[in-house]
Amino acid sequence: MGGWYPWNSHLKGKRLIIMHIGNEDGFVEAAGDVFESNFKGDYHDYLNTERFEKWFENNLPKLGDNSVVVVDDAPHHSRRQEITPTTSWKKVDIQDWLRSKEIHFDEDEVTIELLKKVKETKSKFQTYAVDELAKRYNVEVLRLPPHHCELNAIELVWAEVKWHVARNNASFKLKDVKKLLLEGLQNVTAEKWRDCVQYVAKEGDEFYDRIDEIIDTTIDSLVLNVDDSDSACSDFESEDSYSSVDDNR
Repeated sequence: MGGWYPWNSHLKGKRLIIMHIGNEDGFVEAAGDVFESNFKGDYHDYLNTERFEKWFENNLPKLGDNSVVVVDDAPHHSRRQEITPTTSWKKVDIQDWLRSKEIHFDEDEVTIELLKKVKETKSKFQTYAVDELAKRYNVEVLRLPPHHCELNAIELVWAEVKWHVARNNASFKLKDVKKLLLEGLQNVTAEKWRDCVQYVAKEGDEFYDRIDEIIDTTIDSLVLNVDDSDSACSDFESEDSYSSVDDNR
C-alpha cells in the first residue's frame, strides 16, 4: 500500500505521489489517490499521517471482512494512538498520565521511578492508529520487519508501473508523466497481481525459514558454549581438589 513516482530533475522538483491498495484480484476499484508535490525531500516527509489515515479509512469498507493489509514501517503507517511519557515530561504530567491509566504510584516517588512504571505498562497503550481504524472494519494490519519491502507484493507492482513510465517518458512534463502513470496502473492485471502475491508468499516462507535457522543455530551455539564452560569449570575444580589432597600429605 502506498507508492510514489520518483522526482526527476527535468520536472523542477515536482513529483507525483501515489496511494493505492490491491490484492490477487488486482487494484481495489476507485482506491487510488495520485497527487502532486513540490516537496524535494523524502516523499515519506510529504505524505503526512492525516492524509494517509483519511485515505485509509475511506477505503477500508472496500476490503471486506477478515482482510489483511500489509504495510511497512513508514511514519504515516506508524502513528501511535496515544503518546506516552518520556524523560522530557514534567513529573506532574507523568503522574497525571499514570492516574489516568489507574496505575498506582506513591506521591514521593521520583521521576525515574515513575518512568519505570510507565515503561512496564506502556505497551498496553501504544497501539497504532491505523490498526485501530482497521479493527472497526474487521481488517487486520500486518507489519513487515524494517527494511524488508521485498515481502510486500505492491513493491513489485510499483516496479512494473515505474518501468512503464520510464520506458515511455519522452517529454518529462508532469502532465505526460501522470498520464503514463495512470496507464501503467491500468496495465497491471489481476494475473500480474496474483504472480506478485505468490512470489512474495514464497519469499516470506523462505525469510522466516532463515530466521528459524538462525535462531536454532544461535541456541545450539549457546548450549554448546555453556556445556564447554561447565566442563572446563569441572576440570578445574577436580584438579584443584586433587592438589589440595596432595598438599595435605
